[in-house]
Amino acid sequence: MRMMLRARLDTQLASEAVKSGRMPTIMQSLYERLSPEAAYYCPVEGARGCTFVFDMQDTSQIPSIAEPFFEELGAEIDITPVMNRDDLLQGLQTLEQG
Repeated sequence: MRMMLRARLDTQLASEAVKSGRMPTIMQSLYERLSPEAAYYCPVEGARGCTFVFDMQDTSQIPSIAEPFFEELGAEIDITPVMNRDDLLQGLQTLEQG
């Protein structure tokens, strides 16, 4: 299922990761873990943030996806199912047929 993860990074922990040079390694590891179809990095509610759109096969993956954000970056995260345009059109066709 296509999911969107939006993370707001703890300012102090993220700053420490930037200063120590660990931030690129952390972000690369997260990118490799998620294999996202899209990844964006931007301010979120006044703090460093990122958004990943990725495929999650099973909800049992949530701990392995979330924990690195919590442990490494003290992040607050939201994980939400999302649709692209094709998914939306398919869902709307189902409504029309019902």
